[in-house]
Amino acid sequence: MADVFIVSNRIEVEADRAELFEKVFIDSMRTTLEGVPGLHRVTLQKPARPGLPYISTMEFDSPADFQAWLSSDSFKASHSDDQAEGMQAPNAVELHTLIENIAF
Repeated sequence: MADVFIVSNRIEVEADRAELFEKVFIDSMRTTLEGVPGLHRVTLQKPARPGLPYISTMEFDSPADFQAWLSSDSFKASHSDDQAEGMQAPNAVELHTLIENIAF
């Protein structure tokens, strides 16, 4: 299996801000991430119950592709408006390498 480097971002969003956060975040994903080298999949996951964070994931070919994105125009564009909904929200980034993927 080819390596997959996964970046997860847990984002705490207040319930009364959730709808606007989703729109802003999804619009940013759709307009700034297409064509990023080594990036194959991006998700935004809504919490199943109140009090849990949103989770966004990005799947890269390698840690080097992720590091390159951090200094890219795409990264700058997706993080340029620090007043956009969710940009001030508490978050935690986690980095992982996929070791198994089973699809049924």
